[in-house]
Formats: sequence, structure tokens, C-alpha cells
Amino acid sequence: MLGLTPQDWTAVLVSLVVACRAVAVALPLAVGVAWLLARGRFPGRGLLDALVHAPMVLPPVVVGFGLLLLFGVQGPVGGWLAHLGVRLVFTSAGASLAAGVMAFPLMVRTVRLSLDAADPRLEVAARSLGARPLDRFFSITLPLAAPGVLAAAVTGLAACMGEFGAVITFAADAPGETETLPLAIYAALQTPGGEATATRLAFLSFAVAAAALLVADRLARRVRLWSQT
Repeated sequence: MLGLTPQDWTAVLVSLVVACRAVAVALPLAVGVAWLLARGRFPGRGLLDALVHAPMVLPPVVVGFGLLLLFGVQGPVGGWLAHLGVRLVFTSAGASLAAGVMAFPLMVRTVRLSLDAADPRLEVAARSLGARPLDRFFSITLPLAAPGVLAAAVTGLAACMGEFGAVITFAADAPGETETLPLAIYAALQTPGGEATATRLAFLSFAVAAAALLVADRLARRVRLWSQT
């Protein structure tokens, strides 16, 4: 199928595992941070906003190097995790961490735009009726932001599958472990006669990204129509 070899399909599977794990962990955090930025008024809000969106403007290699400093075996967080028997650097979990960090600002921004478009008077009305903050969040805010949350999940998945710089810096390129589609394309280009493999994988990557964007748009529309009925 598509002329892909077993090694190519392994790269596809690794990409899916890395991306799904990254989104599963990052999306709930992105929803919480987006809510804080959209509804919160507190000192340091601007600094938090800048820190959250920093990976969007920093070179991915810099982000990967920062993760190495923090989560490497000699780093402050990585050293503590090592005592617990947990190692992230140069592992599939580490690849998910790097991809998730790079996609996190995109997910936060998508959810925040959805929250900004929601009518805050509904939350005020629920508060006047005695609804507690968590009740308001799960019964009013989250349903209103559902299109953005779904769009963030799908676009975040596509972004994680396409991440290269931070992943190769923090998790390296280990076939069957951390070699995602972008890394497999790069490896093919470094191999004599590997242009055909790189072309196949590049087309596959484009198809996955295009499908993810189409699915995100379709889901967002359906959920928006459902919420209006």
C-alpha cells in the first residue's frame, strides 16, 4: 500500500504514538491555560502569555536544547526523575514531550479564540444563580469552547506528527523508538538513493496534515451547530 516499506510504516506508527500521547497530556493543560488567559485577571498574566507562546517564535532546536537542560539526566527535573527510575531524554516519551511543548501554544491559542468568542454573560448568569466555578466551567464554559477544543486536539495532533527540530534534539533519531515521519524523511535524504522513500513519506505527511485540518474544521462546524440547537 502506497509503496511503503515496513520501516516506513514503523515511522508512521511511531509518529501516531508520539503525537497521541503528547496531545492526551497537553490538551487538558492547554484548556486550563487558555481559560486562565481568557478569563483570568492576575499579576503576571502577560508573562504567562509570553512564556506559553514562546515556542512559537523560538527555533525548535532551542526548545529541544532547553528540554535537554531541564529533563536531561543531569538536569534539575531529569535528575530528580532519574532517582524515580524515569528517563525521558532519547526515549519515545521524550519525543512526545518535545512535540507536545512545540504544539502547546497552538492548542492554547485555538482554545482561547473559542473562549473569547463565547458570550461571558452566560457564565455571569450561572454565577448569579449560585453555580460554583467548577460547575460553571464544566456546564457552561467547556461546552461553549468545545469546537475550539476539538480543533485544538486535531491540529495539535498534526503539529506533533510534523515536529522535527525539538524532537531530534531532545529524543534523537532511534528507528522504531523516536524516529517519526519527519525524522524518517531526513534520514532518507541522508541515504544515497533515498529520495524516493523521502518523497513517499513527504506525500504521506502532507496527506495526514491536510486530513487533520479538514477533520478539525468539520468537527468544529458540527459541534458549533449542535451547541446552537
